[in-house]
Amino acid sequence: MACRWESVSRLWLSLVFATALIGCAGGAGEDRAMVAATASIPQSPLPLAAAPSRAATAPAPQSSPPARARRAFAQANGPQWSGEDGASGHPLMTSDAIRAAAADFQGCLQRLYPAASKRGIPKQAFDAMTRDLTPDLRIMDLVDAQPEFTLAFWDYLDRLVGEERIQRGRELLAEHKAVFDAMEARYGVDRYVITAIWGIESKYSTMMGERPVLRSTATLACIGRRQDYFRNEFLAALEILYRGDVHPDRMKGSWAGAFGPTQFMPTVYKTYAVDADGDGRRDLTTSVPDLLFSTANYFRRHNWETGQSWGYEVVVPQNFNFMLADRSKVMTVREWEQLGIRRAGGRPFPRASDRAFLMVPAGSQGPGFLMLNNFRVIMRYNPAEAYALAIGHLADRLRGGAPFTQQWPRHERVLTRDERREMQELLARRGFDAGQPDGRFGPKTRAAIRDFQARAGLVPDGFPSTAVLARLRGN
Repeated sequence: MACRWESVSRLWLSLVFATALIGCAGGAGEDRAMVAATASIPQSPLPLAAAPSRAATAPAPQSSPPARARRAFAQANGPQWSGEDGASGHPLMTSDAIRAAAADFQGCLQRLYPAASKRGIPKQAFDAMTRDLTPDLRIMDLVDAQPEFTLAFWDYLDRLVGEERIQRGRELLAEHKAVFDAMEARYGVDRYVITAIWGIESKYSTMMGERPVLRSTATLACIGRRQDYFRNEFLAALEILYRGDVHPDRMKGSWAGAFGPTQFMPTVYKTYAVDADGDGRRDLTTSVPDLLFSTANYFRRHNWETGQSWGYEVVVPQNFNFMLADRSKVMTVREWEQLGIRRAGGRPFPRASDRAFLMVPAGSQGPGFLMLNNFRVIMRYNPAEAYALAIGHLADRLRGGAPFTQQWPRHERVLTRDERREMQELLARRGFDAGQPDGRFGPKTRAAIRDFQARAGLVPDGFPSTAVLARLRGN
C-alpha cells in the first residue's frame, strides 16, 4: 500500500505484525475475501444513478440524539461493532462520541459537499453517490485494535515468501513479459519488486478486500480520531468514481480504503495511477498494464534507483559495535567491509561505493542486512521493516535467488503488546527516551533499548527480547 495511514492496507497478518514492529504501515483489510479482478468495466463515466447499494435506512431526523445514535449503530452494523470505547483513549473514540457521530453521518457528508464541489463534482452526482451511505462502525474497533502480536519477524517472512507465491509470481512474469518489458523501459523499476508488491499486497489479485471504499472512507471522514486525514481520502474516492476510472462494484478494499491488487489509497491512486492500455481510464483493478505501470510510477517518483538492489544479507562479526546498526548510520559498503561486514555466502558486493545502513532485525542472534536507498523507497510504500524486507526477499526469489543463508533465533518469544508497552515505560523510568509508550517499536524505542543494553553491559543490538525485559524489571 502506497503511503497509507499507519500501516493500513496489508493482509491482516501483515497489519498485525507490521504494527508490532513499528506502529505504522500501509495494511490490507482484516477480513479480505477471495475476489478475482477479472470482470470487464463499463467504458462510460459513472452514471448518476449508480450509487453504492443501500446498507441501512438513515436514522429519523426527528428522534432524540441518543435514540438516533442507537438506531444508526444498530441499522448500520448490528452486532458487528463492539460498542466499546477505542483503546487509544482519544475523545473521538469513546462509544458515546462514535454513536453521536454516527447519528449525524448524513449531516457530516452534506457538510463535505462544498469541498467536493471544488473538485468538480456536481451536487446531483454527489447525492447519488452518498445518499444511501451508512457508517461501517465495525471499523471503529479496527482503528484502535490492540491484538496480541504472536508472529516473529522470521515467521512473517516464512508466510509471505513461500513457494506458492514464488511459483505464481514467476508464472505472471512470463505471462505478462511484454508489459513488464515496457514498464521497465519507461520507469526503470525492477519488475521483480513490482511483482513482489503485487504478490504480497493481494496474493496476485486474489485477496483485495471486500469493503466498499467509498463507505469506509466516508465512515472514517466523519467518525473517529482521523477525520481530517480521511476527508481527503473520501473526496478522492468520489473523484475516482465520478471520473468512471473504476466501477463502484470493483472499488472495494481494506477497512482503511486501500484497494486494488497493489492496494492504493484513493489519494495515491489519484496521484500515481496511469492509463497504460490507452482505454481512457486508469483502472488498476482489471487492467494489468495499468496496474504495473501505476505501481512502477509510484516507485519512480519516490526516487527508485535503476539497477540498484534493495540490499544484501550480510554476516556481522562477533564483538561488532551494534550501536552502528541504525538507519541514521549510513556509510559506503567499503566502509562497512572495513568494519568486518561480509556479504553472506562469500560473494562480493557489486559496488563498494553504494551507501547503506545496517539492519539487524533479530539482533546479534540473527542475520544482518545492508540496506540501500531502494529499501527506503519500498518503506515509502509501507514503512514497516518486515514488510520491506519481505518485498526485497520475494523479489530476489522470483529472479532465481536463494533463501537467506543464516539462521533466525526461532527460540525467541515475541513480546506481547502489553509487554512491549511495559518495556517502553520501564525504559522511560530509567531515563531513556523510548517515545510514547504505545507498544509500537520504532527507531526511537530501539535506540533506547540499545542505550540501556550498553549501560547494562549487554550486547547493544536493540532486540526487544524477554531477557532485556527481565533485566529492566530488575529480575
